[in-house]
Amino acid sequence: MATLADFADLTAELDEAQRAILDQCWPDAIRVLSPRGLDNWLKGAVALGHMGRGDHIVRTWIKVVPTLARDLGEDIIPDFAQALLGFASRTSGAVIERVIATAPTASRRLSDPDLFRAYLQLLNQLLAQAPRGLRPMLDHLEELLDVLTLGGLRRWANWGAQAHRTDFEDLTRYFSLESAESQAVLQKERKGTLFVDIHRRIGMYLRALWGRDFLMRPTAGDFESREGARPFIADWFLHLPDAYDDWNGVPGLDLYRAAAAHAAAHVATTTKAIPGDELSALQQACVGLIEDARVESLAIARFPRLRDLWRRFHAPASDGSMGAQFDRIALALLDPDWATADPVAAWARDAFAAADLSDARISRDLGLELAHRLRERPYSAWRDVQGAPYRDDNRYIWEFEEIDWDKGPGEAPEQVRKYVSLMEMVNEVEVETAGEDAQEIWVAENELFDDDGLSFNEKEGKEPVAAPVFYDEFDYQIQMNRPAWATVLEKRPRLGDPAEIDAILAENRKLTQRMRHLLDAMQPQGVQRIRKLEDGDEIDINAALTAMIDIRMGRQPDPRVMMRSVRKVRDIAVMTLLDLSESTNDRVAGQDQTVLDLTRSATVLLAEAIHKVGDAFALHGFCSDGRHNVFYQRYKDFDQPWGEMPKARLAGMRGQLSTRMGAAIRHAGAHLNRVAANKKLMLVITDGAPADIDARDPQYLRQDARAAVQEVARMGVIPFCLTLDPRADQYVAQIFGQRNYLVLENVERLPERLPMLYAGLTR
Repeated sequence: MATLADFADLTAELDEAQRAILDQCWPDAIRVLSPRGLDNWLKGAVALGHMGRGDHIVRTWIKVVPTLARDLGEDIIPDFAQALLGFASRTSGAVIERVIATAPTASRRLSDPDLFRAYLQLLNQLLAQAPRGLRPMLDHLEELLDVLTLGGLRRWANWGAQAHRTDFEDLTRYFSLESAESQAVLQKERKGTLFVDIHRRIGMYLRALWGRDFLMRPTAGDFESREGARPFIADWFLHLPDAYDDWNGVPGLDLYRAAAAHAAAHVATTTKAIPGDELSALQQACVGLIEDARVESLAIARFPRLRDLWRRFHAPASDGSMGAQFDRIALALLDPDWATADPVAAWARDAFAAADLSDARISRDLGLELAHRLRERPYSAWRDVQGAPYRDDNRYIWEFEEIDWDKGPGEAPEQVRKYVSLMEMVNEVEVETAGEDAQEIWVAENELFDDDGLSFNEKEGKEPVAAPVFYDEFDYQIQMNRPAWATVLEKRPRLGDPAEIDAILAENRKLTQRMRHLLDAMQPQGVQRIRKLEDGDEIDINAALTAMIDIRMGRQPDPRVMMRSVRKVRDIAVMTLLDLSESTNDRVAGQDQTVLDLTRSATVLLAEAIHKVGDAFALHGFCSDGRHNVFYQRYKDFDQPWGEMPKARLAGMRGQLSTRMGAAIRHAGAHLNRVAANKKLMLVITDGAPADIDARDPQYLRQDARAAVQEVARMGVIPFCLTLDPRADQYVAQIFGQRNYLVLENVERLPERLPMLYAGLTR
């Protein structure tokens, strides 16, 4: 058994009063804490003592931590200590002591280490927004947590912090529960039944049913809204919402019983996971619906009154949505006596009644047949969900192939691209394309050209198939990269009439002439001599004569008598990346031109300006149709001259589809990384926020674009965004940084501003 003598090096840093408290608490601590926990406990005490905010903080820490570890586990100790040290720079020692003293109240009411960590984050947020409200809130913490969930406490505190940020007197009254506003918000946010108050009763209820104990944990899913998270099963824990309101007159306690009984039925009767890799969202929903009914039927066979409990939470809707259809089917499977005129629900009831429910495979078979019958109806996995509030999200029943996160982006696909000769292609296959499920794709080594020098692909309007390039995509919700998630396909640009580009240059001749002086100043200045150097390539005769005169006159000579010849050369590579989404076809307000026309004109003038200076530059564009089809077009590469071919490609430029910016930036960065230059600039020209057909969350692609910008910046590339969206301030700074963007509100000035912007960025 550990003794205080084993930690003599730590206890030596405590004063006499603190060691006396430690002696009193030691017998209880060694019954709760392991040697590692004891070490963290004492290290936390020493660290808080070094904080210099008074010894009362250390004494409270010594008293409270064993109780906290008993409620939440000893792994919470270092996280709690780290949070307190972070509070030290923003509040007084008395408030920190109060945080420690009220920690057992929070741990007892929250009863989960993850929720307690979220509670510490709330305190940290409140210190930043309304630090004067923290002390009175802690004084009433037990009263608040008796009626509020953690999400409700967060909303109550945020309301007070925002409403009384600058009125300290009203702020104190609000957080002290003395104002009418405080009581009104508290009444609005209070929940009917809290998990912490009934979890022991639910545990005994499940033990009485199944003769075994079930591990349960609360979840807080209502930080931003009053909607709690759905129940779920993970790692053998039944995760239930931290609070339930009464539902249509049914008490929250009965809703807890129904949710716990349903989840326990899954754990007790689902003996084998269902493979879900090849199933669509509709098929997974239908299989899960049948599996829910199967486990409930098996439980009802043992405990018939469970049907009465679950039946109270099924209220079939009469609308035509898929969610209402699921509710009717669920009720038909649960209650054989319920009369229904729905043919699909009637079929499901008959097929379910004739099935062998002891075989879990019946859920997959019936579910797939049900999905086949519903395949023609519109379905949304987010909107069309079951209405029964007690049912979990069914993650427990599925088995998916594990992802190897160590694989690189190029290793994830199993397809092999094989380049073959013309005769092999003719003899073996009829086409050079294949679906995503093909294991091998054959590609002709060379294109076939007609006598006039044009390829047959180009004449027939078929683009050559480029090798797909796979890139990771950042998911901000899990804070991880999804490996090989986006596929970039390079497409050959359409050719237009180069005369259109020459017409643009002729139309803007005055602008070109006005920029001539500025561009001439940016050109390399040849060889320059740097004088007054102590170490150089040759002697500066004038400086040497001056030094000899100083020596003869008895003065201290200037030792800088050397000079060096330096060749001034601009070494810049510029990548211009154009957003060519469908929105560029919109007309500019008050003009006949579209956004695409102005983008083309600006790009032409920019290319002419860069060509005048002599910098290496490339003109690329992109659009997307989902993550598997990010189309990328190269109008001019770094090693191509600025001539007829790039102009013809720009003339054929068109806008279509969507804007998956992150994958395009990564691909452009890969091209730019192959260029040898001291300074590399990526200029992104866009007219809107990143968006795509398969991304419903607007923050998803914005956060991915931000991660892509950071990736290319680590490669030595300077990213800059010129946006034509007047509302871009809401997101462009988040993606590119505060100094790396320009919002052009007058789109018609784009051809004028873009070359000027380039001159400023590369000066």
